[in-house]
Amino acid sequence: MTSAVPRLVVAAPSSGSGKTTVATGLMAALAGRGLAVSPHKVGPDYIDPGYHALATGRVGRNLDAYLCGPELVGPLFLHGARGCDIAVVEGVMGLYDGAAGEGELASTAQVAKLLRAPVVLVVDASSQSRSVAALVHGFVSWDPEVRVGGVILNKVGSDRHEALLREALDSVGVPVLGVLRRVPRVETPSRHLGLVPVAERGAQAVEAVAAMAAQVSDGCDLEALVGLARSAGALECAAWDAGEVLRSSPLGATAPGPPLPAPDGPRPRTPDGLGPRVAVAGGAAFTFSYAEHAELLAAAGAEVVVFDPLRDEELPEGTGGLVVGGGFPEVYASELSANEPLRKAVAELALGGAPVAAECAGLLYLCRELDGLPMCGVLDASARMSERLTLGYRDAVAVTDSALAVAGTRMRGHEFHRTVVEPGAGVAPAWGMRAPERRVEGFVERGVHASYLHTHWASEPGVARRFVERCRTS
Repeated sequence: MTSAVPRLVVAAPSSGSGKTTVATGLMAALAGRGLAVSPHKVGPDYIDPGYHALATGRVGRNLDAYLCGPELVGPLFLHGARGCDIAVVEGVMGLYDGAAGEGELASTAQVAKLLRAPVVLVVDASSQSRSVAALVHGFVSWDPEVRVGGVILNKVGSDRHEALLREALDSVGVPVLGVLRRVPRVETPSRHLGLVPVAERGAQAVEAVAAMAAQVSDGCDLEALVGLARSAGALECAAWDAGEVLRSSPLGATAPGPPLPAPDGPRPRTPDGLGPRVAVAGGAAFTFSYAEHAELLAAAGAEVVVFDPLRDEELPEGTGGLVVGGGFPEVYASELSANEPLRKAVAELALGGAPVAAECAGLLYLCRELDGLPMCGVLDASARMSERLTLGYRDAVAVTDSALAVAGTRMRGHEFHRTVVEPGAGVAPAWGMRAPERRVEGFVERGVHASYLHTHWASEPGVARRFVERCRTS
């Protein structure tokens, strides 16, 4: 299948250059012109896609060549871009920065090449003038397969400063597609793990995105940017589809379950006439999730219901399985602890053997306590905040059979936290880390699989199928 969705990648020489402001503002500006904009983010980041979703009215989706493999970047992109007029992809870190020790793997440059997409380079020009030409020339010439189609100058101080920058860049042959002045109201607040998520900011996030859109609209040549996006090459691959991959993909170490129905066939039914109900934690405390997880659960026959542990005192009626993803439980520890009825309901579900999949924040929520405050008590472990940041990609293998995978299933993931979990004795680990360091991590107990490791189930869709089958039979 050939597809030519207009698209461009917003990149930068380094973090902090203004990628998120430009990418989000561009998405919102184009959506404001009536275009259906598909938002994407390179890498494992969960927070920026929330701002992208606010800007476009569509789900923000990640493109991560490490977590999912380079072969899925195109299909996942096309899945998110279905029915859209244009796609904007925000890069990660510097243009050529990728997974440590893995060359270009998971870099913005690699994703741009896989998507055959032109790159717009956002340059923080606040402390330079003529030197900007050398910087841009270096990024343009470093990899001939990466097509830098234009530059947006950010944090420009004055008309005179702008004139000097433009004069210097004339010699490079890369067009200036926008000039943005420093605007304080566009700044978005940060804390220990990056930007404050959209779900926590409410109207302030809406105002911030509107300010980004106004700045990009005023300072950038939108027609030229759309024209650049239309120059992207065709992709020779099919869009990813959750139902199709579950029907046709080898399930490997996760072991096959019963046959799934054809797309227009009957849905698997439990005796009560419904597929198993899987409750997925949401709300401000649990904002970290990949949209494909819920899509895979639904394709495997589950009824997916979102609940908010900060507000709901009961699990959704008939819950047969629970997914608690990442987020900021440490920020909301008091409120989560105060919701004692829900903590007891989660404990009863887990102790009764129902499948529970928990990642990072979910792991903390299942512990006995977090910073001395009572949590669900499902796991014999206590958690606390730490000064040390644990960050990076991980190559892991399941070391214990669980509701997600049988021992031997290999998956890649990402850790990003400033907490420490101190386990009790005798609990089986979830993962054995193969790289960058060898260690075991996480918990498997009864139907619970809890770990710090964030994974992308599109890389191994059998985990969703296995989880739903366990929900059906537990």
